[in-house]
Amino acid sequence: MFILRLIYNEIRYRRLNFLLSLSAVGAAVALMVAFFAAAGASERETARIMLRMGFNLRILPRGSDPGLLFLNGFSENTMPEAYLDVLASQKNFSYNHLLATLQQRFRWGDSEVLLTGLAPERYTAAGDRAPMSLAMEPGTLYLGYRPAQATGYKKGDTILIDSRPFAVVGCLGETGSLDDARLFCHLRDAQALLDQPGRISEIRAVDCLCFSAVPDPLAVLRREITAILPDVEVIHLKDMAQARTEQRRMIQGLFRFILWMAVCGCGVWVAALAMINVRDRRCEIGLFRALGYGSAWIGLLFLGKAVVLGLLGAVLGFAAGTLLALSLAPGIFTITAHGLGPDYAMFWFSLLGAPVFAAMASFLPTMIAIFQDPAAVLSEE
Repeated sequence: MFILRLIYNEIRYRRLNFLLSLSAVGAAVALMVAFFAAAGASERETARIMLRMGFNLRILPRGSDPGLLFLNGFSENTMPEAYLDVLASQKNFSYNHLLATLQQRFRWGDSEVLLTGLAPERYTAAGDRAPMSLAMEPGTLYLGYRPAQATGYKKGDTILIDSRPFAVVGCLGETGSLDDARLFCHLRDAQALLDQPGRISEIRAVDCLCFSAVPDPLAVLRREITAILPDVEVIHLKDMAQARTEQRRMIQGLFRFILWMAVCGCGVWVAALAMINVRDRRCEIGLFRALGYGSAWIGLLFLGKAVVLGLLGAVLGFAAGTLLALSLAPGIFTITAHGLGPDYAMFWFSLLGAPVFAAMASFLPTMIAIFQDPAAVLSEE
């Protein structure tokens, strides 16, 4: 109790030094809380944005000609639509966002288009419900850029294809890809127009593997998929998948670098203030040593103050960091900011880690205080 009283009295007497030290510890905690919140939001945001690059896994019927596939953009062969149910029913597999399509060239009026039927996306991971493809309803169409320009149809029009009415729900902008020549419709409509009931051309997906953790992702994906569907072929768009992985790794590395630089800066700040505190208390330390108080007691006096700084800094820093993250995140992470909230696990981590951080920053000044020669200090006075 005597030490606690001394710590309290010293804080009252040297309020400025204490407040500056408290602000350093609080800033370190606030930055860590805000950065961890931002890093989590950034990872989710990056994942959502990178999904816009498209599907990087293609599951095709066995016997598909790779040359024609890359030349035409689709496989001429088909496979049962039930394969989609088989893949979607698997749990803990290395893929997600399953999309079944049926694609064939189709004569529409005076031009040829690529009729593309889309099934509703299927998900294998709980909670992952951000669709990557157009949400099609039966009896609706999305017109690619070229068919829309050639025909003059626009959103809201109704057109007939093989005597079947379709409502145009959108005309897509120019992409400079094969999508510009497509007519998108619901899978059921495409199967009826192409006389392919229950058939699909391919299943597209997104792999859930990390290139840094899995040396050969394609081997893993092929092993998983062909084990349940032996008569399919798996093509992995490696460059796209690797770009996703490298982007995530770069963002994570950037956050770690900035965080540790900020925390180290705050640690130097605390250490400098602790050194000033030791210098200002030289005479006091000399008196305590002259009265018979040992090195352990002197060390406990200084480190005890550091622990108090850490506890108070953890509480204030957690509150400040949470408010900072919640106020700035909506303007930065426009897609995933709504998922941010107080991370109470980080609060308990801060409550344990901040006193250790403050004590470590104060360790060298404490050692200097312990090893001061009381006779030399008192003789100066």
